Amino acid sequence: METYLLICAIIFFAGFTQGLSGFGSILLAIPLLAMFLDIKTVIPLTAVMGLTMTTVLLIQLWKYLAWRKIIPFLIGTVPGIPLGVLFLKKMDKGMVQFVLGSLLIAYSVYSLVSKRRPRETAERWGYLFGFLGGCLGGAFSASGPAVIVYASLQDWPKDRIKASLQGMFFVIGAIVVLFYTLNGLITTVVLKYFGVSFPALLLGTYVGALCYGKISDVQYKKVMFILLGLLGAFLIYRS
Repeated sequence: METYLLICAIIFFAGFTQGLSGFGSILLAIPLLAMFLDIKTVIPLTAVMGLTMTTVLLIQLWKYLAWRKIIPFLIGTVPGIPLGVLFLKKMDKGMVQFVLGSLLIAYSVYSLVSKRRPRETAERWGYLFGFLGGCLGGAFSASGPAVIVYASLQDWPKDRIKASLQGMFFVIGAIVVLFYTLNGLITTVVLKYFGVSFPALLLGTYVGALCYGKISDVQYKKVMFILLGLLGAFLIYRS
């Protein structure tokens, strides 16, 4: 019973984080769940959990989603994923995570203190960031940094940023869950934990979304950059 309560509490706060910012749930959930669950259970559990939260938020923000803006990103991920897998086999994973984490922290700090206003970027940058996201996803199962940085560079209101994040995460997450299912990683244990924690997941996402509705565009971007910096710190920790 204690294990189930811990899982529900962690997933509630993960849902709250995702509901508030549109990302960051995995940053919170994986290290905490891995303290008392097998990592082979944690990874597919958080994948299903992430896809569920993304679906809920995508439905909520559907009218703000501009597919034309994120399709180049999604196309770019296709060649990036196999290259990332190859990269993982050849390179020092720890060193790459350390460098990536350091860059994310530097970017988040710069964005928080800089007075520069973002502006609409050319479509070709979507292919580049998508390719980088695919590489990171294939190498580390961490396409998030490229997705978040790409969205943060746009001169978009918070609803479009959050909706775009969900659109990109949904497609990538659906592919990941499909591959996990085909490879037998979505086990009955994973589904049992997910079923028990599902109400907490929905409640956390709902409460986070309520808080999101009360903050301004400027405050939202500050939250986004702070969480991006924490994501960088998490990558350094994993290295």
